[in-house]
Amino acid sequence: MVNVIIYMATIKVKQIRSRINCPKTEKLTLDAMGLTRMGRVVELPDNDCTRGQIRKVRHLVALVD
Repeated sequence: MVNVIIYMATIKVKQIRSRINCPKTEKLTLDAMGLTRMGRVVELPDNDCTRGQIRKVRHLVALVD
């Protein structure tokens, strides 16, 4: 039996603007990403689904190096 470790690329995302007065779908997207308050940074897998979520709330978040 061979153990293989696969490293996935990740993206760090930070919420930089408030979710107040945002549509409900944007609030749900932020919740799904784990961004529940301003200034929070989460590390997410770099895949098409995550990039679509970021695109939907691009005015509320920023990518962190």
